[in-house]
Amino acid sequence: MSAKTIIIFRFSAMGDVAMVASVLKELKEQNPDVNLVMVSRAPFEPFFSEIHDLTFHPIQPKQEHKGFAGLYRLFKELKHYHPDAVADLHDNIRSRILSLFFRFYGTKIKRIDKGRSEKKALTRTNHKILKPLKPTVERYGDALRSLGLNLKLTHQLKRQNPALPEKAKDFFKDITIKKIGIAPFAQHSYKMYPAAKMEKVLELLTEAGYKVLLFGGGEQEFQIAQKWKEKNPLLINTIKQFKLAEELAIIAHLDLMLSMDSSGMHMASLMGTPVVSVWGPTHPFAGFLGYGQSLADCIQIDHPNRPNSIYGNKSCLCGVEECISLIEPKTIVHKIREKLNG
Repeated sequence: MSAKTIIIFRFSAMGDVAMVASVLKELKEQNPDVNLVMVSRAPFEPFFSEIHDLTFHPIQPKQEHKGFAGLYRLFKELKHYHPDAVADLHDNIRSRILSLFFRFYGTKIKRIDKGRSEKKALTRTNHKILKPLKPTVERYGDALRSLGLNLKLTHQLKRQNPALPEKAKDFFKDITIKKIGIAPFAQHSYKMYPAAKMEKVLELLTEAGYKVLLFGGGEQEFQIAQKWKEKNPLLINTIKQFKLAEELAIIAHLDLMLSMDSSGMHMASLMGTPVVSVWGPTHPFAGFLGYGQSLADCIQIDHPNRPNSIYGNKSCLCGVEECISLIEPKTIVHKIREKLNG
C-alpha cells in the first residue's frame, strides 16, 4: 500500500527545486490520495502553489533552522505531519541529518541516487564516457517509486494558463507578435553566453519583429539588462519588476524561452513553455535538461573537452576560447526562428 503522507526534501538550487515541482505535479495526478509535504526554501513556494493537497513547509537555514539544533527544531515541526515516509531528493548534509532524526523516529527514508560515478566519467578529461545519463527527474521519480508510489513520468510539456499580472498585460496585447523570453544569466559565469554576443542576439530578434522580455537575477543583472535596453528600447526588462509567482505567469504566456543551462529553463518547463537552451561547460547528457524539453533544441558545440563540469563552475576552454563563446549569435537566432515557425 502506498504511503499516505510523504515529506520531500529539496532545499536548493532554484532549477532543481523547479524540477521537483514538475515531478510532484504528475505524482499527484497519478496518486490523488497521497498527501505531500514539500520542504524547501521559502522563495520557491510558488513552484508548488498549483499542486492539490501539497503543504509547503519552508526551511530557514540561516535563521531558526541553522545548525544541528535548528535542524532538530525543523524535525520537530515536520513530525507534526505524522509522515509515513521521507523522500530525500537533495542528499546533502542537512537532508541527511534530518533523515537521521526521522530514522530514529521509525520513519521510512528513501534517498536520491545522484549517479556520481557516472557523472564523473562524463566530465573527466581522460577516458570520458559521453553518453546520456538518467534524467534527474527520473532519479527523483526512483526515490518516490521506492516508497511504493505509482509514478510514470510523461516527459511532456503541459501548457499552464495562469492569469497575467496587471502590469504585464500590455506585453501581450498584440497577439500577432511572437513573444520570446530570454534568461541570459546563470549562477556560474561559465554557463553564461558572453554579454556582447547576447546583445547581438537581442538585436537580431527585435529587428526580426519579435517581442523580447528579459528575465532573471538581482541588481547586477538588472543593470546589465538596463544597458541593453538603453541601446535597444524595444526590449522589456522584467528583472526585479515582478514576484516569482508573477514571473511564472508571464513565462506561461510566452511563445518560447531562450535560456542558459539555468533555472530559467526549468521555470519555463514547469509552465509548459518550450525552451531553446545554450550549453557551455555542462551538457544535457548529465540529466539536467528541462522537463519535457527536447535535445534537438539544445545549442552546443562538439569538443573533446565537453562537458568538463556538472554544475558549470569550471572554465571549459576549447582552444583559446570558452566553449560557449564559440556559438555564433546567428546560430541561436536561426534555431529560435526554426522552432517558432516549425
